[in-house]
Amino acid sequence: MTASRSRFSLDAFRHEALGEVGSTNSECLARARAGDPGLLWLTASRQLAGRGRRGRAWTSEPGNLYASLLLINPASPEHMASLPLAVAVAVHAAIAKVLPPDGAPLEVKWPNDILIGRRKTCGILLEAETLPDGRRALVIGIGINIRHMPEGSPYPVTRLADHGAAVSPEELFAHLYNEMAQVLESWTEVGGLAHIIRRWREVACGLGEKITVNLPDRSLVGTFAGIDERGFLMLATEDGAALPIAAGDVFFQRME
Repeated sequence: MTASRSRFSLDAFRHEALGEVGSTNSECLARARAGDPGLLWLTASRQLAGRGRRGRAWTSEPGNLYASLLLINPASPEHMASLPLAVAVAVHAAIAKVLPPDGAPLEVKWPNDILIGRRKTCGILLEAETLPDGRRALVIGIGINIRHMPEGSPYPVTRLADHGAAVSPEELFAHLYNEMAQVLESWTEVGGLAHIIRRWREVACGLGEKITVNLPDRSLVGTFAGIDERGFLMLATEDGAALPIAAGDVFFQRME
């Protein structure tokens, strides 16, 4: 009797390389509405309407990596909260493959910003939509600064070219393709979430530092005490309480 193939085995994924598109995330959602079964990667040479979290524009000139992965019903609702951490682990591992080992620290800022020397080099945007047939479409959008980076950003940014990475978008995507399959496979296994949490903690940025967490309705200040077993940020406040935070924008004092 042979073992059944994992849903997220490497050969289960497909990839389509596009030229100029509005947004790889939007294109993935359009494919989902048209009935695509998922496990589809779309990459583009340039995006004309790239976007980040909270509707922010994302610089999308040729020479960077623009990729989106479409998943259909990837996991149970209670398991989905940890997906941003799993994605961050995969992207971090892919970028680590192309950076010199003795350069500036490559870290993850909660939940899934990838930093080099405390400067952001990657944007990750997860978007979900319930389709008319009841399926749940989830798109993981990833933009990595290789040769270009945005100007006038409200936070420090950088690009791989400034850190000794002479890599093409195609080469970097090949690493991302492999790492994402491995991480998603682990994420869905029994006990896999604990493994993802452990890997995330190993590359976390700013443990024990003072941070500000911007929520939709207010800002909180405290100490970054790590993440819990669900992947929630734990904010230690002055009164000794540890507040779990499921979503928010984090700013470290050292980055301001």
